[in-house]
Amino acid sequence: MTSPHDSLSLADRAAGCLLGLAVGDAFGDIGRDQSYRLRYGIVTNLYDGAKSTDDTEFALLTAQTLIDCGGQLTSEHLVASWCKYIIDQGGVFARGGKPLYGAVANLERGALPPLSGVDNVHNDDDGAVMRIAPVGIISAGNPQRAAKLARIEAEISHARDGVWGAQAVAASVALAMAGASVEETLRVGLEQIPDDSWLGRAMAKALAICDAAVSIEDAWEDLHTQFWTPVHSACAEALPQAYSIFRLTGGDFRRGVFWAGNFGRDADTICAVVGALSGALHGESVIPPAWIEKVRRPAGVCLKFAARVDVRDMALQLAELIERPQTW
Repeated sequence: MTSPHDSLSLADRAAGCLLGLAVGDAFGDIGRDQSYRLRYGIVTNLYDGAKSTDDTEFALLTAQTLIDCGGQLTSEHLVASWCKYIIDQGGVFARGGKPLYGAVANLERGALPPLSGVDNVHNDDDGAVMRIAPVGIISAGNPQRAAKLARIEAEISHARDGVWGAQAVAASVALAMAGASVEETLRVGLEQIPDDSWLGRAMAKALAICDAAVSIEDAWEDLHTQFWTPVHSACAEALPQAYSIFRLTGGDFRRGVFWAGNFGRDADTICAVVGALSGALHGESVIPPAWIEKVRRPAGVCLKFAARVDVRDMALQLAELIERPQTW
């Protein structure tokens, strides 16, 4: 199938994907901040004070790992990277997700993947989903490879739904990088999720909500109430919401970021996923330049190494690892 965006370069798509993730992360984080809501009602801009959270910084860790191993990821490469960029630099600092702290503690005890993810707290949340886009970037046009590498990457900290969700997003990014349609991009992601799983059942429910909706406004309340999990957001909550927003906004970057960033709850991850998918689909030009400049240098609030990284430069390094992508 010929894509209307097939003239975009892979480097442009890679930059759009990783910068879109970073913008979505920062936008969603301020979108759920009460001080911004009291002032603006809704968030429409990447205001001063927006900064990266663990979503962007762990995505950059995934990217750095892939760059260091030339895209030939193994579990051994992954463990070495987490030791080098996390443990040797003082650990996970502020705002990390619970299974991320747990995985680091397991590694320090000598536990290796997959047990470092299986025997771990809240290992079915969206902490692998948020960081997996770089795997999709280097697997442009090859969702099967994306899913295989995503499993290796996610198992260090997650299990079951947490891993399947990461495989779904990686596969979806891989097709978006090849210029697939929104429906094709989502379909290949859904193929990675077992039907008889919490995430699979939640995705089926989300698709039914989208099918019945004329617009995102019609689906808005159900997308909040039908998937809410008490105490801690799960992958089966956040990923169906992100896929639904991406679908109902037609993959449009600005609309997707607006709706995802104002979603509440785990809006930083929801918006990061939507931003990554839309950015991969349309390239860097759909992201306002002022927003790019605000996220190119992460804050390093969670992972200290991330403060020394340029997001756009890292995206271009990932693009160099892409192996003969097919046109979708």
